[in-house]
Amino acid sequence: MEKVRKSSRRKDSWGLPFSGRNYLWIGIGIAAIVLGYIALAQGPADSFYSRTLAPVILFIGYCVLIPLGILLKNPKE
Repeated sequence: MEKVRKSSRRKDSWGLPFSGRNYLWIGIGIAAIVLGYIALAQGPADSFYSRTLAPVILFIGYCVLIPLGILLKNPKE
């Protein structure tokens, strides 16, 4: 009989196959989200920051950077 090898993929304590690169992208995404909410709170409701800049930054944080951090695979695999 052949021995079944376990996956050599390193997993963290919760069993998620994330590397440091994943955590970096998720951290950048969280920083972008915080920056977007700070920009949203600046000035009156019809200012450039509140109407244009903040939604773009929030979109990038929620819809690009966080999913990128979750979906990226380790380049060694």
